[in-house]
Amino acid sequence: MVPTMGALHDGHLSLMRQARTLADHVAVSIFVNPTQFAPTEDLEKYPRPLERDLELCREVGVDFVFNPSVDVMYPADELDVVVDVPALTGVLEGAHRPGHFVGVCRVVAKLLSIVGPNVAVFGRKDYQQLKVIEAMATGLCLPVKIVAGETVREADGLALSSRNVYLSDEQRAAALSLSKALREAEGMISDGVLDPRAIETAMRAQMQAHHVTVDYAAVRGARDLCELDLINTSMMPVVCLVAGRVGATRLIDNVVVGEGTRSPLARG
Repeated sequence: MVPTMGALHDGHLSLMRQARTLADHVAVSIFVNPTQFAPTEDLEKYPRPLERDLELCREVGVDFVFNPSVDVMYPADELDVVVDVPALTGVLEGAHRPGHFVGVCRVVAKLLSIVGPNVAVFGRKDYQQLKVIEAMATGLCLPVKIVAGETVREADGLALSSRNVYLSDEQRAAALSLSKALREAEGMISDGVLDPRAIETAMRAQMQAHHVTVDYAAVRGARDLCELDLINTSMMPVVCLVAGRVGATRLIDNVVVGEGTRSPLARG
C-alpha cells in the first residue's frame, strides 16, 4: 500500500513502482486528511485532481485505489481516538504544527486497518513522519512492514511536493535554498565539522539569504531524531532537516548523512 493525499507527482509514482517490486498487488489511498491540518493551514485549497490521479495510478499498474469521503473515515458518531508517539511528535514539525502527527497517526492507523497491506511504502521526504509511522507500527504490533522510499528531486535539486504548484517562478528559485542548505550541511560534515549548531546556523543563513522564512534547520540523530552534542557519523548517521515558508507556501526537505550510500543531493 502507498498512502497519499493525492495531487500525485513523480515522487508518489516512484513509491508505487517500489511497492510493485515488493508485493503481488498494490493499493493506493487518496484522502486529504482533515485531522492533520491546523485551522490556519491549507486544507480547503489543497489540490484534489482526482481524475488525473486515477489515470496516473492506472499508468503505473496500481490494482486498487481507496478514495474515501471524510464521513467514511470519521463518522459523526465516532469518538475521538488519539494515537501518538510523544518522543517523536513534539519536536520539529510537531512543534510548528501542533496536533499534526496525532492526525497523521490516526489516519494511517485507520488506513492500514481498512486496507490490510503486508507492506506500506512511505517517502523519506517526510522524514519525521516516516519515523513516527515506523514507531507507531512497531509499538502497536501492526502486522505491516513499513518501507522507506527515496526522495525524488528535480534536476536542480528541488524536492518534489504537491505544494510546489503554489510557487511562482521567483519563489521556486528561492525554494532551491532548502536543498542548497542541505548540500552545504553535507559538505561541512564531510569536511569534518563536528558541531551540529554550526551546521544548523549555516543552513539557516542559506535559506534566509533567499528570503525564506525559516521554521527550523536541524541536525539530529537519524534513527530517533535525538539532539546531538557532536556529530560522529561512524557511530550514528545524522539527518539534516529544514522547513520554511516561501511566500505563503511551506516546504520541507532533508538528507541523511552517514548511511554509506551516495547522497541524493550530489551533483553529477
